[in-house]
Amino acid sequence: MKNRVQSSRLHKPWGFFILSRMCHRRLCLVLRWSGILLWGLVTSAVLANGTEGESMKRRQQGILTGMPFMANIAPRTFVDDLDRKLYLAKPPTRIVSLAPSITEMLFAIGLDREIVGVTDFCNYPPEALAKPKVAYSQPNLEALVALQPQLVLAPPSFLRADLLAKLEQLKIPIFVLESKTVEGIFGHIQLLGRMVARVPEANAFTASMRKQVGDLTKRVEGRPRPTLLYVLNSEPLITVGPGSFIHHLIELAGGRNAAERANAPYPRLTMEEVLTQNPDILLFPVGEYEGIPQAEQDRWKRWESLRAVKEGKLFQIKSDLLNRPGPRVIEGLRELVMLLHPDVSLSATVEESRP
Repeated sequence: MKNRVQSSRLHKPWGFFILSRMCHRRLCLVLRWSGILLWGLVTSAVLANGTEGESMKRRQQGILTGMPFMANIAPRTFVDDLDRKLYLAKPPTRIVSLAPSITEMLFAIGLDREIVGVTDFCNYPPEALAKPKVAYSQPNLEALVALQPQLVLAPPSFLRADLLAKLEQLKIPIFVLESKTVEGIFGHIQLLGRMVARVPEANAFTASMRKQVGDLTKRVEGRPRPTLLYVLNSEPLITVGPGSFIHHLIELAGGRNAAERANAPYPRLTMEEVLTQNPDILLFPVGEYEGIPQAEQDRWKRWESLRAVKEGKLFQIKSDLLNRPGPRVIEGLRELVMLLHPDVSLSATVEESRP
């Protein structure tokens, strides 16, 4: 039997991650200083051996980790969401994904054999279940290295300084992805397509997704915008705010986020703030690995003055569809439109071309 993660534990095995600004800044500093240190070590080795060419012969063939002095050597340059440069001489054929959303992106553009490792929570598509596992919030370094990856794709929230240092030492490139908008998700799919030489597949897939988003947003254009509170965690109360892709999805679906004035992507709210906003709809994620237990959902009914409670509009949505910044956000957007605007007809629109 699989263990269910309770909402109050603040463990988020989805594709998005709650990361404080302080932690994010510290991670960036670790990454940048590790890059400077490695640059100095490699430069010293180059000087000691006479020429840069001799030094490069000792480096891993085909896949080059990203340091500024290699800009004129590698034919392809990529920049991740922490502004780190990665240089690839050729498409990687052994990839480890450290997020369910990234795994779904890779499969969406036609990769399978190239994916040699995933997390314990990568459950879609079904083929992902058969891939070797490297844990999740605490990736097993030995298991990861044993897979001999040529590229590791990861979100910023679960990167540890010791893991990064070891991967740098072993010259295993790690590339960080963090989507803050729906368009950012599309951009990541296209970026991955360029990295793994699947450009036509990535472009076709994102073109289809953009078309579906355009169709859905057009159907709710000009309509009243109900206020929705998305309860990511109930104790303490955490929701989504500006700077998160879920906030963007709510707006695209023709809704108004109850936390639209928050100053963080995943803010904590007080009940006083919720009562002031008085949302029309309360929405709870549910799923195999993450969600709000039914007992916690029911406790919201004691706030009888809330419009959502008065009108019985306490709804659920599959966490995998809405919380993962990957290909299935289109399905999440469709579900939001149906909840916010139940009188809008969606027949013969998204269904036929759903990814």
